[in-house]
Amino acid sequence: MVAAAATALVVAVGVPATAGAVPPPPPNPSDSELEQSREQERERAGEVGELTNELAEAEDRLARARAEVARKEELVNKAQVDLASAEEAAAEAEREAERAQRDSDRAAEDLEAARQRADEFISGSYQQGSTVGSVTAYVGSSSREELLAREQLLGAMGDSEGDALEGVRAARVEKSNADAAAREAAEIAEQRQREAEEAAQAAESAYQDAVEARSSRAERTERLEAERDEVAEKLYAAQSRVSDLEGQRQRYEEWREEKRREEEKQAQQAALAAAESSGSNGGQAQQAQSSNVSIETVIQRAKSQLGVPYAWGGGNTQGPTRGVRDGGVADAHGDYKKIGFDCSGLMVYAFAPHRTLAKYSGYQYDEGRKVPLSQKRRGDLLFWGTQGIHHVAMYLGNGQMIEAPQSGGHVRIVPVRYGDILPYATRVIE
Repeated sequence: MVAAAATALVVAVGVPATAGAVPPPPPNPSDSELEQSREQERERAGEVGELTNELAEAEDRLARARAEVARKEELVNKAQVDLASAEEAAAEAEREAERAQRDSDRAAEDLEAARQRADEFISGSYQQGSTVGSVTAYVGSSSREELLAREQLLGAMGDSEGDALEGVRAARVEKSNADAAAREAAEIAEQRQREAEEAAQAAESAYQDAVEARSSRAERTERLEAERDEVAEKLYAAQSRVSDLEGQRQRYEEWREEKRREEEKQAQQAALAAAESSGSNGGQAQQAQSSNVSIETVIQRAKSQLGVPYAWGGGNTQGPTRGVRDGGVADAHGDYKKIGFDCSGLMVYAFAPHRTLAKYSGYQYDEGRKVPLSQKRRGDLLFWGTQGIHHVAMYLGNGQMIEAPQSGGHVRIVPVRYGDILPYATRVIE
């Protein structure tokens, strides 16, 4: 009913319902042809099933080995991010301590100046014959009026002396406060510096763990990869004997889905045009279309890097970057000499026009809203590592995803792997 309403709306506003960008449909085999093909496949089920199980076991062993290495490598990224934050906090605390120390120095100068002013006043006031309160200041008055005038003068001098001494006391208080602020700021700066040093030690420890993990797993991983490739080759040879009609049906279904999406896009555009012309709900329609465009922009940015080499530590918002050394497998594959992406770096680049993601898959998991894996949709992020996140990829729909896999690989589109996958996807763009 929704599709019919959308089609009616398209026709009503004069926009063709058929998307011109969708090519003619590919061959769609009949159900009888498919059944015959499936019968032929069942005849080979024993061999294919055995090889499939063998391949699954090899893939599982390989995935566990890679997952452990990848988890420790991602901890390096986390430690580096935490180190940068700690160093910035330490630098800010140091700047605050310097400002507090300057305030303390100025307060000390003000106190010294207040003391000098008090000393100068007292020195000038307590001279021979003019000491405040001295009897000699009253002796020699020739009349009662002169005596009263001298008493008033001496009273004023006493007030001035009090003001001078009060100025010294105020300067002392200000100096004491400034000293306390400087001490507190210095203590905070020292704490932030200790935190930065601890973060640096954590980064170094995580890096060494990753190096050891890569070195210890390198030989075993290579053996498992060879085993997997051998079994996969046998499986492909067995499957190649089965009719390709299933593939034809799949291509037809993909074409039909593409056609549906194109028609839906046309309907959205028509709805937006109608809403803008009528002035009702225009903002909501435009927001919905903007979200779709944002998701497609992110996906196209990721797909534009297909074939780019995997480089451990590579990738930023601008594109692929040179990888870094790890002292193990990445070095053996020459990652530090390659320009490319690792898994989190590819996501940082893809989402750059809309949001800057942290270059650590564990933090990227919390960059958006969690949705159950069964509700994943195009543009969502998928994560692996039930014992600690070590890999991230982007879901493209139809059971496909795009990823930067591991050293020796390249950015690619592959079917979603469900071994060790987390039960929730992250939706960065709604």
